[in-house]
Amino acid sequence: MFEFGKDLRKIFAQARESDDLSWLELIGVDLVEVEARQQAIDAGRVSCRHPFEASLRASALWREHARRRGATASLDRAAAAVDEARARANGHQGIEAHMEAVRIDMLRFDLCGGPDLLERALGVIADLGRPRREQDASAAAALHARLSARQARLSGDPAALLDAAALLDAALHGLQSAPADHVEDVRLDRAALALEAGVVRRDPRLLDQAGRDLTALVEGASPDYRPLTRARALALCGAGLCALATIAEDEAARLQGQALFDAAVDQFTPDHSPLDWVAIQILQAGDPRTPQKALAQAETLTAGGGLILGALARDACAEQRVREAEDQGDLAALAAIAARVRLRLQTEDAAKAPLDWAADQIALARVGRAVERLSGHAPPGVALALAEAAAIAGELGAPTLARRAEALMTPVGISRPGR
Repeated sequence: MFEFGKDLRKIFAQARESDDLSWLELIGVDLVEVEARQQAIDAGRVSCRHPFEASLRASALWREHARRRGATASLDRAAAAVDEARARANGHQGIEAHMEAVRIDMLRFDLCGGPDLLERALGVIADLGRPRREQDASAAAALHARLSARQARLSGDPAALLDAAALLDAALHGLQSAPADHVEDVRLDRAALALEAGVVRRDPRLLDQAGRDLTALVEGASPDYRPLTRARALALCGAGLCALATIAEDEAARLQGQALFDAAVDQFTPDHSPLDWVAIQILQAGDPRTPQKALAQAETLTAGGGLILGALARDACAEQRVREAEDQGDLAALAAIAARVRLRLQTEDAAKAPLDWAADQIALARVGRAVERLSGHAPPGVALALAEAAAIAGELGAPTLARRAEALMTPVGISRPGR
C-alpha cells in the first residue's frame, strides 16, 4: 500500500543526493532554508563521509535560498560553505569549489549590483585555464558566457550583445550531460539577452531565437515539477510581447503579454518564491492597471535588503501613487507623497542601500514633474537629483533604474492639455 508521507520522504532523500537541485522548486523558500541549515550541519559533522560534497551542496542550497528570498546573509553563508569545501578539496574538487564561488558572486550581482563582482568572477574563471575534466571545462565555459552576457547588457553595445549571445550558444552545446537546472539557467540567460537585443535592434532573427528558447523552457517545465522555471520563462515571454506591443502600438499584443504575466503568477504563490513574484510584478508595473496593492506588497517583500528589485519596486509604487494624485489634480496628495519620501531619506542609511536612495530621488522627481504639469512651476533641484540617481544606478549595475531616472530629465514646463 502506498504510504504517502513515507514514500514522499524517500523521494526527497534520493533527490538530495543528486547533483540536479531542480527538485527544490517543489518546496517553499522557508523549507529551502531548513534544507540549507540541515545540510550545513551535516557537512560539519565528524561522521560526514563526503565533507567536500556536503559543503558544496550546502552552498548551493544557501544560494538558492538567496535567489528566492533576496537574503544577502544567505549568500554569506554560501560563501562560508565554499570556504569549508576548499579546505577539504583535493584534485579537481578545487575547480568545482572555485566555480561555486563564481556562482555566488554572479547571484550577488544579480541581486544587489556591483560590476566589480563580474570582473572578479571572470578573473577566477580565467585563472582556471582549461580544466582537464570535460564536465568542468563545460561548466566553466557556461559561467564565462553568463558573466559576459551580464557585462554586455550593462554596456548596451550591440556588438558585445551579439558576442555574448554566441558564447551562450557555444556553452549550451557543451552542457549536454549537465544538471537540468544549470542548462536551464543558461537557456534563460540566452533568451533574455536575445530578447533585449532583438527589441533594441528590431531584429527578427534574435526575437525568433528568444521565442524558441522560451517555448522550449515552457514546454519542458511541468507546472507540477518545475513551477519556477516555467514562471520565469512565461514572464520573459510576457515582457517581450509587451515591449513589442509598445513599439507597434498593438493593444491585442499587449493584452496577450498581460495574459502571459498572469499565467506566470499562477504558477506559484508569493511565499513560495518571493523574489520571483516581485520580479513579475515589476515587469508589468508599466501598465497603469497594475493593482497598487500588488506593487505595495512587492515593495514590502524587498524592503531593507539593498536589492535592485527592491529599488525598482519602490520606484514602481511611487510612480503609481504620483500618477493617481496627478490624475486627480491633487497637489496636497503630491506634497504628502514627497513628505513621506523625504522622511525616509532622513531615517535610512544611504550608504547601506544606495539604490533605495536613488529610487527615492526619482520619486521626488516624479512628484516635481507632476507638480510642474499641474501648476506650470518646476520645483528646484529636480535635474540634479535625477542626475545623481542615474549615476549611482549606472555605477552599481542597475541600468533599468538608471533609465527611469534619465527618462524624467527633460523638464515639462507646461500643464497637461485640457487641464
